Formats: sequence, C-alpha cells, structure tokens
Amino acid sequence: MKRRIIGCGNAMRKDDGVGLAVARRLKILGVEAEVQEASGEGTDLLERLRGAESAVVIDAMRSGRPAGTLSRFGPSEGKFETGAFAGTHGFGVSQAVSMARELGVAPRDLLIYGIEGSDFSTGEGLSPEVAAAAERLALLLMEEPCTASD
Repeated sequence: MKRRIIGCGNAMRKDDGVGLAVARRLKILGVEAEVQEASGEGTDLLERLRGAESAVVIDAMRSGRPAGTLSRFGPSEGKFETGAFAGTHGFGVSQAVSMARELGVAPRDLLIYGIEGSDFSTGEGLSPEVAAAAERLALLLMEEPCTASD
C-alpha cells in the first residue's frame, strides 16, 4: 500500500510553513509515497485525505512546548488538541481530520505529526529549531513506514 504524505501550512507565515518544508524535502529525497502540499485550510486537507488508504499529515503546532518539539498523533490518541495546530482559520487540521472520520473518508491508517513553532509572523523562512525538526522528521519518514499500526 502506497502512502500519501500531506504537508500543511503557509510558507509566508514563517514557522507555519514547516509542513510544506517537510513535504518539499521528502520530494527531493525521493520518498516512496505520494507527497502533496496543502494550504492548511480544513476543506483543502479534507479533500486530500479522501481516497487515501494510508496518510501522514504534517503541520505546525502551538501548544506552549519548546520550538522544534515533534508530536505524533495516531488513532489511539483519539482527539488531539483542537487549538494546538497553527492554522490561522477556524477550520484547520484538527477539524478536517474529525470531519473526515465522521464522513467515513478518513484513511484507515492516519498519522499526524505536529512540529512546535515559535514565529508565525509574516515572512518566509523557518526558525532554526523548526528547520532542524523538519529535517529530522523528513529523515524519519524516509526510514520508517510510519503507519498507525507501528
């Protein structure tokens, strides 16, 4: 089963672009997966989840932990902190995943990785801690299947 990896974010909001940075790095590294970039808007992500058997979603988080902290959410975690993901709109990653589950279109295997950001101001470029975490996650996704059953 081929997996779909979806990097979410806004590259013009500094650390909010971390999901996109991971997706772009995975494309360069040649990961064996379908890699997509999403805006972080819930409706965009909902459509990208539709039809996937296995998916990994990557987005920035704001939970108060140190910048660069990596969090992993799988089906056994149930609902994750709705406000933790850094989307700037009301319908973001958390809500899209919940809706996909409710509609029965969520992938059977679904993992979500959040990378704690620190700077969400306007502009390009990731903070050093977030850039380092993005590289660590890209390498992890290259090495491991990262399915919910692992």
